[in-house]
Amino acid sequence: MRHEQRKIHFVGAGPGDIELITIKGRRLLDEADCIVYAGSLVNVKLLSNCKADLYDSAGMNLDEIIDVMSSAWKRGERVVRLHTGDPAFFGAIKEQMQRLDELDIPYAVVPGVSAASGAAAALLAELTLPEVAQTVIITRQGGRTPVPERERMRLLAGHQTTMLIFLSVGMIDTVVAELLAGGYRPGTPVAVVEKATWDCEKIVRGTLEDIGHLVNEAGIKKTAIICVGEVFADTHLAAVSKLYDKNFSHGTRQALT
Repeated sequence: MRHEQRKIHFVGAGPGDIELITIKGRRLLDEADCIVYAGSLVNVKLLSNCKADLYDSAGMNLDEIIDVMSSAWKRGERVVRLHTGDPAFFGAIKEQMQRLDELDIPYAVVPGVSAASGAAAALLAELTLPEVAQTVIITRQGGRTPVPERERMRLLAGHQTTMLIFLSVGMIDTVVAELLAGGYRPGTPVAVVEKATWDCEKIVRGTLEDIGHLVNEAGIKKTAIICVGEVFADTHLAAVSKLYDKNFSHGTRQALT
């Protein structure tokens, strides 16, 4: 048995498309004896041929999740905790790791393709365009779970850059109000991607002026990312990088002029 298999593995399942899990993540699922997966957020087709005992964490609390994983690990089983997207983003993995530390159980993280990347791919968008946006803010609107005061949406909006807003589409009107209060112009392009990369993926495009109405009309209530910024404009943006500019020298190429 490989040494790494004696660790509990937190694995990113990817955003939905079952081919967007890493090779390592796929191998660990296939070899696992126990898999605790994140309910409706994970495409269950990933689990269809697994030999492991399967536990849907949607109805479980932290104590129950840790009990299942730790008990299986102590029996010598190979354990995978399967999270949606990349577990580093809104994955609630730190609290699980702290509990495993208390039990002196080793663990490792296998990154996954984030829904942020899935949404960008669905929109055929580059999140960082020269002279347009060179910073990406990944955040969420405060609701039942608050955000730090210094990270209020209107304060982050002051940067006027690309924003990917998770876990907030059910509060779309509040999000729009905060973004406008922070300084985005009403005509700022916005795209909402529901279940990015799934077969049932849905995309709604608009601006801050009309996106709330469009999202409500489309019936999108959850499992969507709100993508805000000029990089999502339908019109052609003229800014071009220096990377492939024939008149720009760099470490592996000399300028032609």
